[in-house]
Amino acid sequence: MVPKKILFCTDFSENSRPAWELAVDYAKAFGAQLLILHVIDFLGYFDWPDKLLEIVKETGEACNERLQLMAKEAQLAEDAKIYCRTGTAPIEIVELAQEESVDLIVVGTHGRTGVKHLVMGSVARSVLKTAHRPMLIVEGPAEKGESFERSK
Repeated sequence: MVPKKILFCTDFSENSRPAWELAVDYAKAFGAQLLILHVIDFLGYFDWPDKLLEIVKETGEACNERLQLMAKEAQLAEDAKIYCRTGTAPIEIVELAQEESVDLIVVGTHGRTGVKHLVMGSVARSVLKTAHRPMLIVEGPAEKGESFERSK
């Protein structure tokens, strides 16, 4: 299968950088359209409903600016499409992948293990369970104090 549409999902962290580079390389190599998505997680702001719209609007504007810079950085023959959505990341990723008939989803992961993984969860893992389409999950640099070496 040669992907025609590649969805790259970012949280704008350094951990997503290796996944970004692979998504751009794949889009160039396959001549695929690149879709770039960031999800603004609005959970936790429900206590301030008046502030919510203001926060989401400001965050959305900043998000779109960063996504436009990324699209320009990619320097693809076919223009990249950008999406800034509000909601829960795994749900929004899967919905966009279905809406756009994406052939490949590329996400980065923090590479957390053990208790950190259980407490914080994993967007990549949730998407993998529900997207029902090919995914490329790229582990980012180890967190301070962690090593990529796994016990045997």
